[in-house]
Amino acid sequence: MSSTKRKIELLAPARDYQAAIAAVDCGADALYIGAESFGARRGATNSTDDIARVVDYAHLFGVRVYVTLNTILYESELERAEKLARRLVDIGVDALIVQDMAYREMNLNVELHSSTQMCNMTAEGAKFLEDSGFSRVILERALSLDQIRTIRKATTVDLECFIHGAICVGHSGRCYLSRSQSSRSGNRGECSQPCRLTYDLVTERGTTLIKGKHLLSVNDFDLSNRIGDLIDAGVMSFKIEGRLKDDNYIKNVVSYYRQKIDEALASRPDCERQSWGTSRIEFTPDPKKSFTRRGGEYMLMGKRAGVASFNTPKALGEYVGSVATVGRRDVRIVSRVKLSAGDGLCFVAGDSMIGTNINRVEGNTIEPRRIDGIKPGMEIYRNHDHLFTQTIERSRLRRTIGIIFDIAITEHQIAISARCEDGISYSTTIAINAEQAKNPEQMAATLREQMSKCGDSIFYAQEVRITGAEWFIPVKDIAQLRRMVISNLAAQHVERSLPHDIRTDSGTAIYPERRLSQHHNVVNSLARRFYQRHGVEHIVDGLDCWASTIDQRVMVSSYCIRREIGECLKRGSKLKERLFLHHGRHRYLLDFDCARCQMSLIDCSEQEIKNRG
Repeated sequence: MSSTKRKIELLAPARDYQAAIAAVDCGADALYIGAESFGARRGATNSTDDIARVVDYAHLFGVRVYVTLNTILYESELERAEKLARRLVDIGVDALIVQDMAYREMNLNVELHSSTQMCNMTAEGAKFLEDSGFSRVILERALSLDQIRTIRKATTVDLECFIHGAICVGHSGRCYLSRSQSSRSGNRGECSQPCRLTYDLVTERGTTLIKGKHLLSVNDFDLSNRIGDLIDAGVMSFKIEGRLKDDNYIKNVVSYYRQKIDEALASRPDCERQSWGTSRIEFTPDPKKSFTRRGGEYMLMGKRAGVASFNTPKALGEYVGSVATVGRRDVRIVSRVKLSAGDGLCFVAGDSMIGTNINRVEGNTIEPRRIDGIKPGMEIYRNHDHLFTQTIERSRLRRTIGIIFDIAITEHQIAISARCEDGISYSTTIAINAEQAKNPEQMAATLREQMSKCGDSIFYAQEVRITGAEWFIPVKDIAQLRRMVISNLAAQHVERSLPHDIRTDSGTAIYPERRLSQHHNVVNSLARRFYQRHGVEHIVDGLDCWASTIDQRVMVSSYCIRREIGECLKRGSKLKERLFLHHGRHRYLLDFDCARCQMSLIDCSEQEIKNRG
């Protein structure tokens, strides 16, 4: 592989060892995985031993392994966090994804990637991270393509962006909505996802404009048609969200994006994929058949409405058709989609939704497990395709590295040269006393057949080139030669170290702000020392340390409820009253910054409690 070309990376989530292997086999160029603690997904943790096993397998194909240590750290956790980080470095992980600047003060000999939890949205911020020793900046999901281009022009550091999966409606690392409703904090890996709950939209006079809707629940990402645009904008790593997703999701979505990225690379000769090997799958990937909340492009092409899902935070799935008639136990449908027993369906009529599975199918008549509430005219969606899921589960996945063999035979020696597609090679010469082959063509065919038998190794014979087939070589000798060559190549792959971009912090970069508010999440002495070294003069303790979030800004978002419901103030809305969101005893003032085109939530739940008292 040429070192002068831009490396493009498909980055896949890994809940555990099995998911990691599936992601590698389906074509991922890199993995991100949670360690035993300090990751932003408490439900996706792995022992150091299991991560070491992932590293050993992934590195055979040049696949990098990044570990998420992206929660903020309290003072009492610093020693334990550093010990864990150093153990991970010792087992050979390729980078640590971090939010807390304490890691920058630990002098770890490893790449540090700036988590999206750092709310990476500006060129100034990205340039500071580059200058202070970060190897990569992971971009906030709400950025537009133009904003990404601006960041690229100001920096040379690797840029990573999300391309598929769930979107945090609040700017990452600046959302305390979960913390405002419980002790669970997103900055501590324990987000309770209150953005997926129902809320009432109420005016300051008490008029309820919208009642019981999922007003903060936005659709998922699907940037599969923007891969080329993002490469051209300067992104090099394309990240699939989903460290809590199962293996079937990983296999399906990773395989799909492997194809999409390869298509984009085919027309960009200045770019190439980060890792190597050919993935072989036995199904046709389709991300619409895995969990997705009606994927869209969110704000990539600019601020817009139509990005929320007020009626449900769940995955409706693929549209099937509609209900024609309803019998006592069965339903006749209008659909061209072939359904099967075991499929999961969602019946939708306005705000009404019914989920059920299919017990039996005969033509266009289905017998659902639950029939109560299903009515003629309802739209039908399939959120679980039973046969597709079975196909994925039964499919054999394999990733192998191509070898070109060159074999030259004379009467007294065999010279063999084997070169892998990733550049590793091996050559040897063996002395022989060969006899003339009775059938040179058959001898050449036998050589090709035997050299192609790579078995369960990580290799396959891409090409076998032969000269001297007029000399006879016994099959057992060919097999022994093949085993020797493959064994040597395999050993080289195990021993090889991948290149890294480990940077140091010179301490000369000046942070763009002199004062850090509670929203900068500084909660320990090392992070405080880092910012002070970089010119910050005043630091307020992070909001997660506070006893209460009352009267505090608990979310900043590029999503706007006013824009979503057609009441944008910049477009002349007549709805001038202050607006609030209510959920149970929780009450939030909506603050609209029209200059920045942003919406904030301010916690005023205490006032609501007093009013009710």
